[in-house]
Amino acid sequence: MAASGVTVNDEVIKVFNDMKVRKSSSTEDVKKRKKAVLFCLSDDKKKIIVEEGKWILVGDIGESVDDPYACFVKLLPLNDCRYGLYDATYETKESKKEDLVFIFWAPEGAPLKSKMIYASSKDAIKKKFTGIKHEWQVNGLDDIQDRATLADKLGGNVVVSLEGLPL
Repeated sequence: MAASGVTVNDEVIKVFNDMKVRKSSSTEDVKKRKKAVLFCLSDDKKKIIVEEGKWILVGDIGESVDDPYACFVKLLPLNDCRYGLYDATYETKESKKEDLVFIFWAPEGAPLKSKMIYASSKDAIKKKFTGIKHEWQVNGLDDIQDRATLADKLGGNVVVSLEGLPL
């Protein structure tokens, strides 16, 4: 439980585990896996839950989604906080990689109360996300719209492309 008393819904943990485990999945299972997802506080502010309809499935890419990163950025609310999980696919000069990035979205325009409860609840969700290598706190669209900023978080100047697009 977080300092704020907020707990993490089991569905959030299930989504994280599905995104983390990549072995032994059939093509159909892979298509249903989430590429990116947003989590929000429940209406009573007591639980962190999966935000309904705020995700991108691996199977959507190339069908209804051309650029998963730009699509993910569009899911973020301009005037409230969220937690996000983004499964970044990128290339360095040596190899192709995939890493989960935990994003704490706290835009300038969010109410102070929201920023405070999301900030004080962040550890509760982070503790459930074991093995996350990358954490990124973002305070506005200027910080997140440019994919080079994410590339820096993933590996700095060794990253040559993100989601198949050159930097």
